[in-house]
Amino acid sequence: MFTGIITAVGTVTAVRQSEDGLQLSISSSYDGTEPGESIAVDGACLTVETVTAEEFTVHVIRTSLDRTRFAEFRRGQRVNLERALRAQDRLGGHIVQGHVDGVGRVVAIAERDDARIVDIEVPPEIRAVSIPLGSIAVDGVSLTVNALPAPGLIQVSLIPFTLQHTTLGDRLEGDRVHLEGDIVGKYIAALVEPWKRPPSP
Repeated sequence: MFTGIITAVGTVTAVRQSEDGLQLSISSSYDGTEPGESIAVDGACLTVETVTAEEFTVHVIRTSLDRTRFAEFRRGQRVNLERALRAQDRLGGHIVQGHVDGVGRVVAIAERDDARIVDIEVPPEIRAVSIPLGSIAVDGVSLTVNALPAPGLIQVSLIPFTLQHTTLGDRLEGDRVHLEGDIVGKYIAALVEPWKRPPSP
């Protein structure tokens, strides 16, 4: 489990295709990384396979490739990183599973006072569990939903700290981003779904 508070920005040093997915090597400032450890890479929980003094390697399976943008990753790309939450850690953001629900697209960016306002086009299943002042993870970053400006869109606000300490400051209109909807909203949606259907005759 994660909390959506990015603790490092890493750099992809190698991308290798394999029969069963994709292997990524990532350099970071982390110390003591161990094989078997879970690290969220742009919001997706991946298992560390190998570690050297300079980098660690993770494997992305086909199922994950189908619902993420990892296939678009290139050498030199910056990525948001977060190590798995420990029981004694602060829950500084919100509960993030590291299970990417889908990919969104940045459709508008506006500078307003001391924040950057970003509108993101999201899949219907993520829009359905998004509410104003609720939570969403964008490329692994815990953010508050500012508003729902139009059908199929959510709006988030990026403060200067977030712009400086994550990769979200690099995002431009048209860029694709990983999304994970609020786990509480997803459970509620699943619980009420049977009651929305007409009763069987």
